[in-house]
Amino acid sequence: MAAVPNTPALDTLRRRRHSLVVVLTFVTGCADATGFLALGGAFSSVMTGNMVLLGLSAGHTEAALAINSGSAIVSYIVGVLLGAHIAGAAVPTDPVWPRQVTRALTVESLVLLIFLLVWEVTLGHRAPNAALGLLMIAAAALGIQSSAIQRFGVPGLSSTYLTGTLTSLIGAVAARSPRRTLLPSAQVLTALIAGAGVGALIVEHLPWLSPVPMIVPLIVVIALSSRLRARADPRRGTKRLATQHQGAFPQEPPTHPSS
Repeated sequence: MAAVPNTPALDTLRRRRHSLVVVLTFVTGCADATGFLALGGAFSSVMTGNMVLLGLSAGHTEAALAINSGSAIVSYIVGVLLGAHIAGAAVPTDPVWPRQVTRALTVESLVLLIFLLVWEVTLGHRAPNAALGLLMIAAAALGIQSSAIQRFGVPGLSSTYLTGTLTSLIGAVAARSPRRTLLPSAQVLTALIAGAGVGALIVEHLPWLSPVPMIVPLIVVIALSSRLRARADPRRGTKRLATQHQGAFPQEPPTHPSS
């Protein structure tokens, strides 16, 4: 199948989609910082890190760390499976923002609302079991988000596992690629760092607000995605995106994300 020709309207839609993915990456940073600092020292989305922690816990015979990191991995897998069931797989006739992505993100928001409820109820007297439960809820939510982004079918586009994004960015810098091809990856990585920083500050100084920077940006993305879907509706004259052949931007080199 031939790739869908690039048009200014299609490029604009892709850029708006990427902006929403950047916001979702901010959510990831907040969730990871909250999990690491307040919920037992494991991550909500960085499963490579959790697998390393699981190995370290075996070497140092730290049962609590093994339980936390192992439980986060299992919960993330459950979230990925649920998200994949809701979002489905990319198909050539997908619009820039498929409706199934919004559905999966809506389920993620409901999971994070449960996180908010448990967080506030247990704040100030949180037992280890409650902290573990919160970590598992957050990991499941990020697993759902990972599968939702996969529905776009864009190589290298992710809001959770970003080692490959960093590797591709540095490689592109070394190859002296045009700045406009570097910007999307740089934006995603900056959002991750910013989210982690905001999450850490709030955990330290305003812990009762910790769930807010995870939930509010996600709800904003869900709301804006409805407008993006409307603009991408082929009945309004905008061509659909052939996701099997197109990247996030026409000039963006494909990346190979790894966790």
